[in-house]
Amino acid sequence: MNRREFARVGLAAGTVSLLRASEASAGMAATPPAPFTLKYAPHFGQFEKHAGPDLLDQLRFAADQGFRAFEDNEMTRRPADTQEKIGREMTRLGLTMGVFVANFGTAFGKPTFTTGEAQYRESFLADLKQSVEVAKRVNAKWVTVVPGEVHPRLDAGYQTANVIELLKRGAAVLEPHGLVMVLEALNTRHDHPGLFLNTIAQGYALCKAVGSPAVKILYDCYHQQITEGNLIPNFDAAWDEIGYVQIGDNPGRNEPGTGEVNWKNVFRHLSRKGFQGVLGMEHGMSGQGKDGEAAVIAAYRGADGF
Repeated sequence: MNRREFARVGLAAGTVSLLRASEASAGMAATPPAPFTLKYAPHFGQFEKHAGPDLLDQLRFAADQGFRAFEDNEMTRRPADTQEKIGREMTRLGLTMGVFVANFGTAFGKPTFTTGEAQYRESFLADLKQSVEVAKRVNAKWVTVVPGEVHPRLDAGYQTANVIELLKRGAAVLEPHGLVMVLEALNTRHDHPGLFLNTIAQGYALCKAVGSPAVKILYDCYHQQITEGNLIPNFDAAWDEIGYVQIGDNPGRNEPGTGEVNWKNVFRHLSRKGFQGVLGMEHGMSGQGKDGEAAVIAAYRGADGF
């Protein structure tokens, strides 16, 4: 698909208009929107109704709308040649690659990090070594790591020690390549009961204990709003260990403005603190079809307008 054929999203006075080439020739503004202030990162499928199913076309559409980053949880599951094509196109478009999940196989369903058992340790380290190769293809810096489930029969102190030891081993894999695993604390009330890592303070303690630039916090605002709220103070308290941010309003896990979080204040705070990283748009949309996609873009334009 030629990029000129993409629908463009223009924003005026807080409203969004979808502009096709024919509409532009009829006198409507066809100037591409300005880049967003922060590096909000859509994911594949988020704008598929406008861009079509081709992954590279979706990257082009996102860049046309002013987005400066992109993320893909599923990257390790894509063929190597697809990863390379994505990496090349993102470089050409000037898009920063966000996170992909490093340890699908060792994240859920087992007390993987907490046991200290060799089988889980070796499986996780193998996941990280694979992720290094994927990161090279797509020019990635961050990989998401979830430290598995709580061990039902082991004291919490021993579990924590086992997690720290495994993270240290993982850091030794990533450090030579300049890569960072970002630890994601997930909520236990709605989505992920029984997981070891639940709060930002807990993630902060783990990062301090490991003491490596290759281990940081993934601050997922959706999960943390459910678990503990207090979003801005927790950003401040854990600031030096936060490596990545993800977005999703609550309730519903949709775009900003559909739930209870004041996103304009959150984004303004991050901007004033000098956050230069990626903010992954790990959420759905409240609407449907092209109108729903346009509403997502409009929501970010509105919240970014600080």
